[in-house]
Amino acid sequence: MQIRRINADAAPVPTTGYSQALAVTGHTRMLFISGQTPVEADGTVPADFETQCRLAWRNVEAQLAAAGMTLDNLVMHRTYLADRRYTHLNRSTRIEFLGGRETALTVVIAGIFDDA
Repeated sequence: MQIRRINADAAPVPTTGYSQALAVTGHTRMLFISGQTPVEADGTVPADFETQCRLAWRNVEAQLAAAGMTLDNLVMHRTYLADRRYTHLNRSTRIEFLGGRETALTVVIAGIFDDA
């Protein structure tokens, strides 16, 4: 699989480790991963956001590994945040997990909260 980053000169330069667009060629299969919540296999949820964020990324990695893939195969993801105050911590955790990988990315401040 080859991934070519595309960042059009006529569009703004992306910041914080993502690409405006990616062209993927030479792949033989695709994996679609449903939203990975910050829940442990035993059903527990960590109390703080940073631990939750790391857990959600570990769950993404687990799904990729189950399919024989790694984060190198990840080309696009969406993140839904319940509150804007988590933006910077979410960004730093994403960069930590992805390293130099620059996926296509959408972050949505959803304003959701499930107290059930």
